[in-house]
Amino acid sequence: MQLWRYLYCAIPSLLLLPFAPSAHAQDWVRTGSNLGVEKIRMAAADFKPTSTDPDTPALKATFDATLYADLANAGIFDMVSKTMAPQAMPGSPQEISLPQWSAAPANAEMVAFGALSSTNGRLVVYGWLDDTRNTASPQVLGKQYNEAASQDMARAVAHRFADEIISRLGGGINGIAETKIYFVSSRTGTKEIWVMDYDGNNQHPLTSLKTISLTPRWSPDASRIAFTCFAPSHGIVSPQICMYSVDANKVITFPRFRGTNSSPAWSPDGSKLMFSSSMLGNPEIFMTDANGGAPKRLTFANGASTSPAWNPKTGNSIVYVSDRGGIPKLYMMGVDGTNSIELDLPDKGYLIDPAWAPNGAILAFSWRRPEGNYDIYVMDPSTRQIVEITRDSGRNERPSWAPDGRHIVFESTRSGTRQIWTMLADGSQARQITTQGHNESPNWSPR
Repeated sequence: MQLWRYLYCAIPSLLLLPFAPSAHAQDWVRTGSNLGVEKIRMAAADFKPTSTDPDTPALKATFDATLYADLANAGIFDMVSKTMAPQAMPGSPQEISLPQWSAAPANAEMVAFGALSSTNGRLVVYGWLDDTRNTASPQVLGKQYNEAASQDMARAVAHRFADEIISRLGGGINGIAETKIYFVSSRTGTKEIWVMDYDGNNQHPLTSLKTISLTPRWSPDASRIAFTCFAPSHGIVSPQICMYSVDANKVITFPRFRGTNSSPAWSPDGSKLMFSSSMLGNPEIFMTDANGGAPKRLTFANGASTSPAWNPKTGNSIVYVSDRGGIPKLYMMGVDGTNSIELDLPDKGYLIDPAWAPNGAILAFSWRRPEGNYDIYVMDPSTRQIVEITRDSGRNERPSWAPDGRHIVFESTRSGTRQIWTMLADGSQARQITTQGHNESPNWSPR
């Protein structure tokens, strides 16, 4: 079966060899994804309510739960369980007893705490982060937020405060609590582009094309979404590149090309778009400007080439998938199409869905193994060092990196139906974030 048909139908069974990662390789993943440092023992106190408004308890409950979940999901903290934490709710630096939090059983090194009120339709939050071991000068962070009072805003303020904490303690890498994930869902009857918060909240559709939409990709400035859609072109309906404007909140005009056009990928500066197209016959990698102008063919091979992924750090190399050798494999080339090489691996196999980490040094992809499962792997292209990060849990495909380089979103059938999951880059802390309908093709926002 031709590779380009992978987007639309099942792939036949192929024989691969299993791969068992070594402990050293797993350490490489943790270090390369900034997960290799010792975790900070973190406590998050329930915030103190400081108003009698009847909405305050519900807003506080949402804020407290969201803040704790954001910190627990960050991947850099060892969270103190609420059952092991002191029951105190310090509302200010003057009210907190740091020895109480640093002592057993909490043993917290850092504690987040503060006060929350809802008055006259305004949500006011004061948040602090203290170092429990530095009683002479404990304050690490102090923030104030004043927003319109609502459940969504309570969640948003918690995300904001969590990201401030994560950025301060995580080596200057921004948190992801305020990021979004675009994905494809068929729950309205046809495959449309949807969006949700990073944790699965606020899921809603963006498009209503009533056709098939696939492979959404954020532009680097987060202003546009390029995706594959089935649309009329030259008298027939075929896969085309479509464009959604986040600012205009609608699908905008993008050129139609002959044949099959799919799998868009943005250049790091957002000025170029790369995709697979059969406009000249064989599915090959083409590059256009951001508006679809001046298409240029980059690959010339006896086989289908698809799924380009542009190195986000260097901007001068592309990884893509081609079946020119008989089965789909990973290849890498220069941005002008020159110096194409196969990223050969110790064990041959059916490799798809390449995705670069933000640091441009690690590659994630899906690999089909002998028993028929697809699993997610990560690789250092320079050394071909490879680690499997999902195993024996349904079919796992289409990885996409979070902007912090610590998290990956992917689609999986491990719960029975095709759903969106997230995990840390070493495969730990897997979480299902969609449950309704069939959901696929996730893509994490750049910020």
